Amino acid sequence: MPSSQRAPINPQTQGMLLGLLGVTVFSLSLPMTRLAITSLDPVLVGLGRALLAAIPAAALLLWRRERLPTPAQMRRIAVISLGVIVGFPVLSGLALMTVPSSHGAVVNGLLPLATALYAAWLSHERPSRGFWFCAVLGSALVVAYALVTGHGAPAAGDLWMLAAVAACGLGYAEGGRLAKELGNWQVICWALVLSAPVLVLPVGWLAWRHHGPVSMHAWFAFGYLSLFSQFLGFIAWYAGLARGGIARVGQVQLLQIFMTLAFSALWFGETVSPLSWLFALGVLATVVAGRRTAIAHAAPVTADPAGRVV
Repeated sequence: MPSSQRAPINPQTQGMLLGLLGVTVFSLSLPMTRLAITSLDPVLVGLGRALLAAIPAAALLLWRRERLPTPAQMRRIAVISLGVIVGFPVLSGLALMTVPSSHGAVVNGLLPLATALYAAWLSHERPSRGFWFCAVLGSALVVAYALVTGHGAPAAGDLWMLAAVAACGLGYAEGGRLAKELGNWQVICWALVLSAPVLVLPVGWLAWRHHGPVSMHAWFAFGYLSLFSQFLGFIAWYAGLARGGIARVGQVQLLQIFMTLAFSALWFGETVSPLSWLFALGVLATVVAGRRTAIAHAAPVTADPAGRVV
């Protein structure tokens, strides 16, 4: 078929591909955080990466001459910021002080279920029973993994990761919803820029209190977290959520378990047990099954000439 007559890629497929790109970027977040906190305070890493990412975000907004979000949109951006700029980076950093990134990656497998729950609440998406069965089954495998590896009880790092998942799921769902109105890259850029004034003082204080040398590996990890995990990855991720549906595309993140386990073993020297791979395979099976289930989407967002959502 001539290239000019090729059928366009449908929005769901576009969303899944963009979501996969974002997940690939995010899959290095936990190993890089683990590396960064060997020399830096976890709260400094969590907040500082957003402050650094605000610089290219502001430059992009100025270059494109974007208009300020409306007051209602700013309130939603504040929710996104609490989830993905403050909540997940800080809480996951605290978790990785006591558990390896490969362990945190499996617990992080609960994130797609959290995102789907928030999507059903905020965006009025209506996943089928088959979808919920696959999502709950995948999440149950994650919980079982945490209990088995924790000898019957979750570790402190598991609790921090669960809190991180709860915060991040809200930020993902609200960000994917707002991306339909504001634009995918605009959402994360405005979240970074508007949160920067709040972050300056705590980041400055934590940096002033820091003592001791910082390794080049830690600086490299911090740079990756700032530019890729906190900025570029979110551009692809929010675009995928907006185009393919928050609940469905959110399930792609279960593949992040595999990617993080592989990166942790190959690049960071962590020992990944056969049990971890076994549970990851089980979770992957739920993603494949959930991909084939039905999800009813909310009505598309429209706006009147004054810019009000109707």
